[in-house]
Amino acid sequence: MVDEVRTASVVELAQELIRRPSRAGIDGYGPALTVMEDWLAARDLPCRRLHDDAGGLVGLLVEITGGRPGAWWTLDACVDTAPYGDEAAWSFPPAAGDVVDGWLRGRGSADSKLAAALFCHIAADLAPRAAELAGGLAVLLDVDEHTGVFGGARAYLADEAAVRPAGVMIGYPGLDEVVVGGRGLWRAAVTVHALSGHSGSRKTVISAISRAARLVQLLDAADLPGTPSGSGFPLPPKLTITAFHGGQGFSVTPDRVDLNVDVRTTPSFDSHDAETVVRKAVAELDAELPVPAPTDVTPVAAWPPFRLADDEQPAAALLNAAAAAGLTVRTKTAGPSNIGNLLAGKGIPAIAGFGLPYEGLHGVDERAHLADLPTVYAVYKQAVLSLLGG
Repeated sequence: MVDEVRTASVVELAQELIRRPSRAGIDGYGPALTVMEDWLAARDLPCRRLHDDAGGLVGLLVEITGGRPGAWWTLDACVDTAPYGDEAAWSFPPAAGDVVDGWLRGRGSADSKLAAALFCHIAADLAPRAAELAGGLAVLLDVDEHTGVFGGARAYLADEAAVRPAGVMIGYPGLDEVVVGGRGLWRAAVTVHALSGHSGSRKTVISAISRAARLVQLLDAADLPGTPSGSGFPLPPKLTITAFHGGQGFSVTPDRVDLNVDVRTTPSFDSHDAETVVRKAVAELDAELPVPAPTDVTPVAAWPPFRLADDEQPAAALLNAAAAAGLTVRTKTAGPSNIGNLLAGKGIPAIAGFGLPYEGLHGVDERAHLADLPTVYAVYKQAVLSLLGG
C-alpha cells in the first residue's frame, strides 16, 4: 500500500494544478505545465514540451527508459479542463483546489489533474529502478484534450524522438469500471440548397429550411442495424443531427441550410456504411424536392470503433492488478468516443476510466473522493511494473 507521505504528495501536486486554471480554449496552458515541469525537475525526471504544427503548446512528455529491451507503455492524463460554466452555481470556487470532508474540490479534480499528479509520482517511483525494467514508460500530459483535437496525443505520436507505445492507459476517473472499447464516429457537414425568394411572394418557393427539415426526417428514419448477436460489441450504431443553421430575418426564404451529422459506428457498421446511409438520404431528398444545386456532403472526421478483450494488454495488466488489490472492476464499452479511438486508428490499444469516485465532472462542484487514492495508485503502479517486467 502507498504510504501517507506519497498520497499527500499526489494530492498536493493536484491542488497546485487545480489552482492554475487551464480551461480548453480559454486559459493559457503554460502555468499548469510549469507546475509539472518544476515538480519533475526537482526530482531529476526528464520531460519536454510538445507542440502542434502551428507551434502551439499541446502537452508535456515524461520518458523513463528501461535498462533492458522491451516495449514502451504510456500513462496519459489531460491537464486542460472543461469550462466552469455558471460560476454562480458553484458552492465553492472552481479553482479552489482544497480538500473538504475527504473530497478534493475544483475543476480538474476528477478530469484529470489528479490522475496527472498520480502518473508523475509513478514515474518518480520507477525512475531509480529504470535499469531493471524492460522497454520504457512515457507519461503524456495532454493540454489539448477537452478541445476534442487531442493535440497532445497527436504531437506525441508524430514525434520522431518518441518511441511508439505498445499500449496506453488513460487516467479518466471512476473506480468500478475500466473502458476497454468505444464506438467510433463518422461526421459530416451537410449543406442543403434552394432558390431564395420573398416570403410574401405569390410564387411558392421551397425554402432550404423546408428541404433541410425533410432531410432530418429521412435521416431520423434511416434504417440502422442493431447489435449482432455474438459480435462481442455491445452497442448499436447511432445517427444524430447535432446542428441546424440557416435563414435570417422574416422576409426572405433562405437558399442555404447547414447541418452537422454525427454517426456513431461499430465493427459491423463502419464509416463507409455511415456515409452510405447519409448519402442515400440526401439522394432521396434531391429526387423528392429537386432544386438546381444538389445537396453537399462533406465528411469532416472518422474514427474507428475499438474493443480490447480482457486478456489483451494493457487491459489485462490493470484488471489483474485491481483484482490483486481486492477490487472488482467491470469492463465497459463506451457510447461516446474518446482518445482511445484516436489511438485505435493508429493501431495502439488503449484503456480508460479507472480512477477515483467523483461528482460534477464537466458540471458544477466538480470533486473527487480521496479515500481510495492509495489503492488506485498501487493498482496503476503494479500494472505498469507488470508491463515493464519489474
